[in-house]
Amino acid sequence: MVNANRAPVTPMLTTTEVAAILNVHINTVRRWSNQGTLKAYQLGPRGDRRFRREDIEEFLAGHSNQNGEGESQEMNGAADE
Repeated sequence: MVNANRAPVTPMLTTTEVAAILNVHINTVRRWSNQGTLKAYQLGPRGDRRFRREDIEEFLAGHSNQNGEGESQEMNGAADE
């Protein structure tokens, strides 16, 4: 019998999938996760990271430039130049 009160389980994204969505290197995703810029969930004894699609969409909405081309120059690290 299925419990009607349970929320549906949504698949979570891997670090590689998030890097592809954001068009950045996988190490950038890891760094942003460590900094708290991207919300991540760590699973299992190895601490594998998983990301909710909703959190990634929110990140994109909050960090897109006026042309809607992805993260801002500040997020790219260009602000340090």
